[in-house]
Amino acid sequence: MLTDTMIEDARWKALDLPKLAEKAAQATLIHMELVPSEFEIVVMGCDDARIAELNGDFRDKPQPTNVLSWPSEERGPEIDGEAPDLPQPGPDLELGDIAIAFETCQREAADAGKPFMDHVTHLIVHAVLHLLGYDHIRDKDATLMEGIEVAVLGKLGLEDPY
Repeated sequence: MLTDTMIEDARWKALDLPKLAEKAAQATLIHMELVPSEFEIVVMGCDDARIAELNGDFRDKPQPTNVLSWPSEERGPEIDGEAPDLPQPGPDLELGDIAIAFETCQREAADAGKPFMDHVTHLIVHAVLHLLGYDHIRDKDATLMEGIEVAVLGKLGLEDPY
């Protein structure tokens, strides 16, 4: 398995977060021409209180957010719009960790009129791309990252979230 999912909030069980995270992460790596069995990602399904704590500890923003990611190493490109250097395959190479908050994701999906599962799938794809070195702070980086998200989600049969 590519993903090791920890459930801290039982509401994630009804969504089957382990299965959803595995499918989204695999689709992302396959799209990037990486072999999923050569990598590991830890996914934590938590609530808003826990993610606010993590957001405060790691980003000095003590409020809830939808998803956080911690890459195992910095892979981002120096030039805006360039693709990052993808990791070299190896036995059980850890790409990093992801935390996703139930209430924020549920609220965002409802506000946007999107199915909850589709929104969570998008956020997992988004977070996996962060683990691979993609970002959306600079304009050209955001355009590149969003294009990949749309392509991966399309392959999963989901609509363009943008």
